[in-house]
Amino acid sequence: MAVAEKKQTGQIALAAFRRLAERWNLRIEDQEVLLAVPKRTLYNWYARPEGATPDRDKIERISYMLGILGGLTAIYGDNSRADEWLRRENDAFGTQTPLQRMLGGNVGDLAAVRAYVDRFAHVGW
Repeated sequence: MAVAEKKQTGQIALAAFRRLAERWNLRIEDQEVLLAVPKRTLYNWYARPEGATPDRDKIERISYMLGILGGLTAIYGDNSRADEWLRRENDAFGTQTPLQRMLGGNVGDLAAVRAYVDRFAHVGW
């Protein structure tokens, strides 16, 4: 992939993440943990998206979150129940909510929530 394509892919992923963060009402501190970047970097990326350069790790993290959103939409439809699910305690994550698990900070936490959602989203396919 050419440098220009990588940059464009990163910018598109970041724009999608920003819309997701708004939809899920994520605080900037949550966004910082989910993407594993300092707040200052997020603010810079949001202020100047044309200069944003999220690396492969950030794009992978965004991909997991978009997959979670897609799975929840497949389960609940495009409504508030899908978004509320993130903030309800779930025995699959101990006493944590799925969002709390995602906020563990590791890409594996995002992968675990994605895998859980995918199990239910694909039932009956």
